[in-house]
Amino acid sequence: MPLFATGSVEVSVPASSANLGPGFDSLGLALGLRDTVSADVTGSGLNITVTGSGSGQVPVDETHLVYRALTQALSVMGCDTPGIALHCVNAIPHGRGLGSSSAAIVAGICAARGLVAGGRPRMDDDAVFRLAAEMEGHPDNVAPAFFGGFTIAWREGGRFHVTSVPVDPRVNAVVFVPPEAVETTVARSVLPASVPHAAATANAGRAALLATALNSRPELLFAATEDRLHQDYREPLMPLTLRLVHELRRDSVAAVVSGAGPAVLAFTDTSSVAAMEERAPAGWRFLSLPVDRDGARVSGG
Repeated sequence: MPLFATGSVEVSVPASSANLGPGFDSLGLALGLRDTVSADVTGSGLNITVTGSGSGQVPVDETHLVYRALTQALSVMGCDTPGIALHCVNAIPHGRGLGSSSAAIVAGICAARGLVAGGRPRMDDDAVFRLAAEMEGHPDNVAPAFFGGFTIAWREGGRFHVTSVPVDPRVNAVVFVPPEAVETTVARSVLPASVPHAAATANAGRAALLATALNSRPELLFAATEDRLHQDYREPLMPLTLRLVHELRRDSVAAVVSGAGPAVLAFTDTSSVAAMEERAPAGWRFLSLPVDRDGARVSGG
């Protein structure tokens, strides 16, 4: 039976924006807003505290998502779950399309790997990513949350795969966060079972263009972020979100629904941030977030 490391393990995981317009369930970008989890092995039992987003709303028992991910990772490494203390400091808004659940899953798996002596050889990075994607059900958020930067993820042969693409340093993002949440499962439920061939063709071309735009041609981001596959179908659930996306795009701003929404992400240059903040609807938060290139960080153990 593996031994547990002594001392606390601290894990920091970035927010992420998936889809980025045309890259449904495949493209994701890590953003500079982080949740932090501290984990300790204790004599027995479970103690979870949460501050920040979700405090007083998320469960603090065995159903807590960080803890569920931690226990699954321990099982993969051949460990029984010991007594655990978790302290979660959440900066990523819940239910807004910024990868809060993916951050929680990645944090729990990384914490487990850090708590087990020799955890990394028992569970390599590919295994961390695969387990996280399996728990989330799709890989587009967990990939950037774990690896950082811009990622392209897919499923083949029953397994999830990922590759990373460097991001041009000129790429900057701002996020408009509404006060109301929309559950991802609800946002996915309004999507049609099939789409016109022309829409699928258009999205395939735009997704390919987006990889080039983010990597080296940010002047192409407006064209590259056009979507005909999923965003407009979600308008009945989040009319203010789609209104803002359409208003920004009419002004040639590369704006998209962030993940399943209802937050809006827009690519812009640093000189335009102040002007972009003025576009935030009343009651919405405005965040200027750099691209996070580090992904999950782990210390201690």
